[in-house]
Amino acid sequence: MYFTDRGIEELADRRGAEEVSLQWLAERLREFVDLNPEFETPVERLATWLARLDDEDDDE
Repeated sequence: MYFTDRGIEELADRRGAEEVSLQWLAERLREFVDLNPEFETPVERLATWLARLDDEDDDE
């Protein structure tokens, strides 16, 4: 188990029944990076990965 799995499990347990928009998620990610600028690169990578999930042309 990765360390991040605990946070993901907590998110699923505490907020898993909620429905949110991608706009809401984008705003929360921006807030997080504003408060934690050292995590800008990982958040950017996660956001880009989520944005491109359906891209069949992107082999990364």
